[in-house]
Amino acid sequence: MSRAEMDLLGWDSCDVIIISGDAYVDHPSFGMAVIGRLLESQGFRVGIIAQPDWTSAQPFRVLGRPNLFFGVTAGNMDSMVNRYTADRRIRSEDAYSPHAQAGRRPDRAVLVYAQRAREAFNNVPVVLGGIEASLRRIAHYDYWSDRVRRSVLMDSKADLLLFGNAERAVVELAHRLARGEPIASIRDLRGTAYLCRDLPTDWNCIDCTSLDRPARTGNRGKAWTHAHPATADGGTSATTWHEPDADRQPMPGSTDSGQHRSPGLERQRTYLRLPSFEQVSNDPLLYAHASRVFHQETNPGNARALVQRHGERELWLNPPPIPLTTTELDRIYELPFSRRPHSNYADARLPAWEMIRFSVNIMRGCFGGCTFCSITEHEGRIIQSRSEASILREVAEIRDRTPGFTGTISDLGGPTANMWRLQCKHPRVEALCRRPSCVYPHICRNLNTDQEPLVRLYRKARTLSGIKRVLIASGLRYDLAVRSPAYVRELVMHHVGGYLKIAPEHTEPGPLSKMMKPGMDDYHRFKQLFERYSLEAGKEQYLIPYFIAAHPGTTDQDMLALALWLKRNGFRLDQVQVFLPTPLSIASTMYHTGRNPLQSVSRDAEMVQVIRKLRQRRLHKAFLRWHDPSNWPLLRDALRSMGRNDLIGNGKRHLVPGFQRRNPDAQPQQRRARRKDTPAHRSRNSQSSARQHSNLNQSQHQSQNQGQHANQHQNQHPNRHRRPRGNR
Repeated sequence: MSRAEMDLLGWDSCDVIIISGDAYVDHPSFGMAVIGRLLESQGFRVGIIAQPDWTSAQPFRVLGRPNLFFGVTAGNMDSMVNRYTADRRIRSEDAYSPHAQAGRRPDRAVLVYAQRAREAFNNVPVVLGGIEASLRRIAHYDYWSDRVRRSVLMDSKADLLLFGNAERAVVELAHRLARGEPIASIRDLRGTAYLCRDLPTDWNCIDCTSLDRPARTGNRGKAWTHAHPATADGGTSATTWHEPDADRQPMPGSTDSGQHRSPGLERQRTYLRLPSFEQVSNDPLLYAHASRVFHQETNPGNARALVQRHGERELWLNPPPIPLTTTELDRIYELPFSRRPHSNYADARLPAWEMIRFSVNIMRGCFGGCTFCSITEHEGRIIQSRSEASILREVAEIRDRTPGFTGTISDLGGPTANMWRLQCKHPRVEALCRRPSCVYPHICRNLNTDQEPLVRLYRKARTLSGIKRVLIASGLRYDLAVRSPAYVRELVMHHVGGYLKIAPEHTEPGPLSKMMKPGMDDYHRFKQLFERYSLEAGKEQYLIPYFIAAHPGTTDQDMLALALWLKRNGFRLDQVQVFLPTPLSIASTMYHTGRNPLQSVSRDAEMVQVIRKLRQRRLHKAFLRWHDPSNWPLLRDALRSMGRNDLIGNGKRHLVPGFQRRNPDAQPQQRRARRKDTPAHRSRNSQSSARQHSNLNQSQHQSQNQGQHANQHQNQHPNRHRRPRGNR
């Protein structure tokens, strides 16, 4: 991170310099650390410039000119999601900065950092990566400016963009640049995007620029696959890290002789032309159509290249990266991480690190396909799992090397808690599949849902010497869990720290269909198992449900029904989540266009209810916090306009009281003293008054719409082990 450290190592220069919007934590949960350690293992010298002052180019010169390229990332979170709430208010803290200090990174950090790096050293290649760049790789709706923006490549002037989990691509890129190959000629890496002037004339083009020209799947008998023989631990065998030709497909300007081409040659030499940036900017229906085509091309087994015109230039997107094998993933997580923040930060508090310092990532990806979530667009829907042996070795390493460890592993998880080693039963079917979800509207019959390997992992981890307890803090997919009562029993009896978070998201079929989430039947079945095994264990434990307000497809009546369900079931949520449209997600397309891209898009396509006005968004949030006195005036007005005066009153069947105190923010003792001798006070039933005062001090918070989900708690059970997540 400094010239002094370079001198101690005897370096005259760095090969690669990574610029990041996060503080530097050398832990496998932080992207810059993973890429840095991986390149180091390949023999490259890597420098880190973390959270530089972006007001001038000088901080970007601190480590000198890199020999190969600048790698630019906004960090583990999108910089706009990190800084702004769903109501576009500035957040007061940044969990990825020392002392949680906000304002340590600029808005749209990828653009700013790339431009400053170019200013610092004009002729050095600039490569974008991380979740912010990944989700902005094509023309995308931007919630904060409320318009469609160009690909981040256009505005950043970068040379190349790596999207998704880019370990293979970044290693091959570094080796090829080190051999002297110019970056302008590196066009064949999967999981990359770049700008060009001309397109190849010997490729097949499928025109998807109008509503009556959807992308045809075609050539089902020649699906491209990348199979590896199975290994004894249930994983797959690995290729070496540096095999430039193993996964290469012939691209524009390539001189590939064809000896490495796979059977799906026709698909490999076909690209889909999306509507241009100008078209999707001016026509929301074309934007919805482009979004649908884009999401149909996310399976690495059958995805084709995509092209989208931006003005005078063409944006070319190669197919997504091949998922890492079990052995490859093990090698990444067993790199020599120190598992702590850089010494430059001394004793500064880093909340994101504190959340995950005693946790273990066991997998990547998610096949849930929730429309509001960006995990699929970034990591993909094919699960990449570590081996059991590698996970147990990391648990032992935490026990032996991590300062402050008291015997409790805070999480064994990832994007979800219970998708480890779940995959399609038939590799050929998986390579051909274009379903956006393996579990909606029902669990696919080809999906392996056996949770027994995960049960064995939990048991081995908790019985390791020196390990007192292993908790599971990642979000649980309960519709999968109910298929395995043995898994639920192991989880509830040994791995719940008093509460368990699950995400029904809503209770009504309308919103759930737009979220691609299961109904409440599975929730109730899981709740029965949870209570049964909690009783068997002799523990008092609680389910903490998550719900989303103002999601596309949600009406005021839907939110009212959810509020009544919360009241009937005794939930008084502290933190709640309001839908925040993140780039590329399907729900963001619904929000921007008012149409449903889950179905074929036409001029008479299904309309989707969208909540845009701030007052209505606040109303939907207020329904989730029906018990908060500060929300009662808004709820009373809404109930009257909905013709539900029967829910206003002071009885148990009512949702909100029929009156409002003069100053809801005052303390109960102060209000009683002030109104002590008034006739209104003397006439009021004291027991009713005490009941009204009981919840006046509850705070109202806006949680992050991320990757991983905001925590919504019963007040008496705060979530003490929240994991930082990617965008959701």
